[in-house]
Amino acid sequence: MTIDTSKYNAPDYYMLDELLNDEHKMVRSAARDWVNRQVMPIIEDYYEKAKFPFHLLKELGIIGAFGPFIPAEYGGAGLDYISYGLIMQELERGDSGIRSMASVQSSLVMFPLFKYGSEEQKKKYLPKLASGDIIGCFGLTEPNHGSNPGGMLSHIVDKGSHYLLNGSKMWITNSSVADIAIVWAKDEEGIIRGMIVEKGTKGFSAPETHGKWSLRASVTGELVFDDVIVPKENILPNVKGLTGPLSCLNSARYGIAWGVIGAAMNCYDTALKYSLERIQFDKPIASFQLQQKKLAEALTEITKAQLLALRLGQLRNEGKVTAGQVSMAKRNNVEMALHIARETRQILGAMGIVNDFPIMRHMMNLESVITYEGTHDMHILITGMDITGISAFK
Repeated sequence: MTIDTSKYNAPDYYMLDELLNDEHKMVRSAARDWVNRQVMPIIEDYYEKAKFPFHLLKELGIIGAFGPFIPAEYGGAGLDYISYGLIMQELERGDSGIRSMASVQSSLVMFPLFKYGSEEQKKKYLPKLASGDIIGCFGLTEPNHGSNPGGMLSHIVDKGSHYLLNGSKMWITNSSVADIAIVWAKDEEGIIRGMIVEKGTKGFSAPETHGKWSLRASVTGELVFDDVIVPKENILPNVKGLTGPLSCLNSARYGIAWGVIGAAMNCYDTALKYSLERIQFDKPIASFQLQQKKLAEALTEITKAQLLALRLGQLRNEGKVTAGQVSMAKRNNVEMALHIARETRQILGAMGIVNDFPIMRHMMNLESVITYEGTHDMHILITGMDITGISAFK
């Protein structure tokens, strides 16, 4: 039994489409059609081979998946944050690795360049990033400093005409294929600075990480800096301290809160269709109470996540969103999607573990998503700090 992706029915139990404007629907429709046409037919093969489908990069640029919220003067689509969220939702319905590529390019590379870069930096890099002509990555996490980025050891030394960068970063999406890296390191005063490091710079290497059981259709690796010369014009001039990288993470977490809904929707739609077609004891398994319970609970949780993401998008459009609100949505929605993947996989029985169906792939991907861009536990502590005013992790 196979499921025809062209007949995907997006769950919208509370008729949230009525709260979207025509532009939102048009953007989502374009992304959805593209995923159905270009991602769904090939993703299982690329996932099995642990390869990213690089031929899709330029097309991601064409559909506006790279920096959709960046103004048109810098090559972006000039869309609002709800449109950005809807694009991420459709991409992750295809695969978390595809969404990760777009998230990193948009929120962790283009966002800091736009927000903290010089005019020259914006004009030089943003249009090429928006089109997919160049790819970027984001260097914050280190081998010994994940949840505590302020403890980073990567550092720069002022050499007069340039800076000298030393250190290493780990678990970096797009690392080995990136043309530029947005890297965060401490200066001689211990202040965190952001900088642009270009591929091919002497002393800069980016070995790829292999052996992943999750996010297999995504490039992950390290960034290693051995006396790398960073021109002073490559320093992001408008930010100092942890505020810079954390604001980037908040933008990425926002996209994740939307994206994982797409993975959950794909699992739900697949399981619903399967349950209506799979006959046991002379009737569809959808007629049994326990299967209906799984489906009803999945739809309930998807609906709650949709409402959470939509309100978060409205707040972000209005410039009112807080880091705590983003963390709440990221944590809730990823947990929701992972739970739905596990439950709907059971509806398919043994068929749920083969790549004729997407659920097992989503489940494995979401095991990474629940701990990247801030672990599940750290996000609950961010909310706890927001509630009490007391930090439990410092």
